[in-house]
Amino acid sequence: MEECCSCCALGLRLRREGKGCDVHQHLSFPCGHVFLTCCEEEQEEEGGGSVPVLRRKEKPRPTALPKRVLESQFPKQSFSMEDPEHTANSVERVEKVEQVDRCQSYEGQLCHHTCINTPDSYRCTCRPGHSLLQDGHTCAPENNAAEEEEEEEEDNRVKEEEDRPFTLATPLQETTAQIPPLPSPCSGNSLCSQQCSVVRGKARCSCFPGFSLMADGQSCEDVDECRNASHTCSREEVCVNTEGSHKCVSLNERCDVGFIHNYNRECVDLNECVTNTHTCLAGERCVNTVGAYVCERLISCPSGYQLRNGVCEDIDECVLRTHNCGSGLQCQNTLGSFHCSSKQQRCLTGFTQDTHSNCIDIDECSVLSDACTAGFNCINTVGSYTCQRKVITCSRGFHSSNDGTRCVDVDECAMGTHTCGEGQVCHNTPGSFRCDCQTGYQYDSARRTCLDINECWRFPGRLCAQSCENTPGSYQCSCTSGFSLAFDGKNCEDLNECDNNPCSQECANVYGSYQCYCRLGYYLKEDGHTCEDIDECSQSIGNLCAFQCVNVQGSYQCACPPEGYSMSPNGRTCRDIDECATGAHNCSATQTCYNIQGSFRCLSFTCPENYRKVTDTRCERSSCPNFQDCQNLPLRITYYQLSFQTNIVIPAQIFRIGPSPAYTGDNILISIPRGNEEGFFSTRRLNSFTGAVYLQRQIPGPRDFLIDVEMKLLRQGTVTSFIARIYVFITSHAA
Repeated sequence: MEECCSCCALGLRLRREGKGCDVHQHLSFPCGHVFLTCCEEEQEEEGGGSVPVLRRKEKPRPTALPKRVLESQFPKQSFSMEDPEHTANSVERVEKVEQVDRCQSYEGQLCHHTCINTPDSYRCTCRPGHSLLQDGHTCAPENNAAEEEEEEEEDNRVKEEEDRPFTLATPLQETTAQIPPLPSPCSGNSLCSQQCSVVRGKARCSCFPGFSLMADGQSCEDVDECRNASHTCSREEVCVNTEGSHKCVSLNERCDVGFIHNYNRECVDLNECVTNTHTCLAGERCVNTVGAYVCERLISCPSGYQLRNGVCEDIDECVLRTHNCGSGLQCQNTLGSFHCSSKQQRCLTGFTQDTHSNCIDIDECSVLSDACTAGFNCINTVGSYTCQRKVITCSRGFHSSNDGTRCVDVDECAMGTHTCGEGQVCHNTPGSFRCDCQTGYQYDSARRTCLDINECWRFPGRLCAQSCENTPGSYQCSCTSGFSLAFDGKNCEDLNECDNNPCSQECANVYGSYQCYCRLGYYLKEDGHTCEDIDECSQSIGNLCAFQCVNVQGSYQCACPPEGYSMSPNGRTCRDIDECATGAHNCSATQTCYNIQGSFRCLSFTCPENYRKVTDTRCERSSCPNFQDCQNLPLRITYYQLSFQTNIVIPAQIFRIGPSPAYTGDNILISIPRGNEEGFFSTRRLNSFTGAVYLQRQIPGPRDFLIDVEMKLLRQGTVTSFIARIYVFITSHAA
């Protein structure tokens, strides 16, 4: 309970500070619902309709001669007596001032608090404790706003005042119709390039500092402070204009590395390759870049080649005539060089000519790569060569190769000539072999056999991250629940159990395990995996919905009665549909449509015999069969309509009646001669010239009443009666 009170107090506090109610989405259930209910109810009390403020006025001061003690200031006058002295009796009903023109069409959009219509426009006023700002629309609280708001709330309560000289008929219920918002002149404005403000109801463009408004009155251009001498730079600084401002650059300010000042004191790129300030080596080429440089390595070609387009190409010495072949020799180009050959063959086979045309022996053993086959040695002779077989002797463990040119090792392991026992592994060595135990085994000299090594015992805690299990010749690592063996076969990695969807809604992986959680509007069941819907309608603290709460999966929805109401934009309260304003009624042309909460009524105002109709709702006595009958008939019959909801606080003063103007010496009697057979209503004489009608019993459900309230006025020895015929509609509470 203390937590709910704190949440409600937080909602009231944020509303008073004007910070809005959006923070409820960050609070958990049910604190968020309690916070939202208190915060939004505070909004409705500040911005919605309320009971008209009833304020006490001074009592009339009697004089020797009769004079007026009450002058009605309301536009609707119930009764009047047509005589030159204005000795009239009237019943006035305090109603909400008819909202027409702008205030009626755009209610709640033109003014922050109260809108008052004028013949050509409108004006805005503020509630007590607030003052109107210069824009003529917004109200700001004053220092003593909290105290005045409490006083206003006290004044708005329906209470009985004994000495009240008003002639009023006050209904206690108001209906606020939904009016489409009035668009601001600047809303959706694309004419102004920067700023738009409303001045006397019209849009006016303005610019940010550092910009000026152009001749078209809409576009903004940059102000060049350096040109119009409005900058703040000193003589030792240079002014540089920027977008919307300027900057001052010192003449002594150094440029960054790789840049240098030009004649305009601007920093420009320094060409290190031209100024020879680079550090490239002799075999590299300098290439300038913005603010730096790069060194590229030069390509060098071997003898007999030249560089062309970054590629080394062969030099044809024969074509370029750079060879040294004699006159009797012919030049033949080769890759990287050239060859001189005789134009006429003069030497025998096995000989060749040199550059001086002499015949010399050809060494076939060095020129020919395959002069002799394998196993033979090449021996050069004059004009030819011979092949001689090689003779080799190999030691133990080796044998001669197939070509007889070398000794190769004998692989005893492959040939099966080793002497290794069972369970041992044969390893060939140059000229011999070696017997070893398999990996994971060790040699037992006493038994002359290989025994398995238990690696888990020999190296505890060093082989596996979690669990180790010995196997023949090796071992195997394993992991506990919630982990999986890594790729190296030793370490354990956290297993993401959420990949297998173990939760009905949301899953969060944790180290070695996982955690299920539910979305907003659901709770986790005891099994830790399943999410169940929360019935907010049955578990909520406070009223989530004004009329009916309907639970849905993961949330809830508010519903209104099927007819006569529509859902408000806040999604919680129901708004009455004014069938009379929308034309959704079925009243005839001779009937008057009257809207009530959730429905409407078609009323016919007819005058009885001997009465004439002077207004839509007023009948006056016209003729009488005889004087005695006229004395018993009321002078005037006026129709009224009142609408209340079943949750009205009982007892409630619903109507006041009295003569207007009133004079000293007046005396009235109030009664209900018809329509109060069940005793739901009562009358009370407040003073000598004011009476009131009360609803004194709670009405269990919607119901319609038609009651006649009779006022008899005793003035200067004459008794005159008046009838207020009142339709009282009791509607169900839906919003």
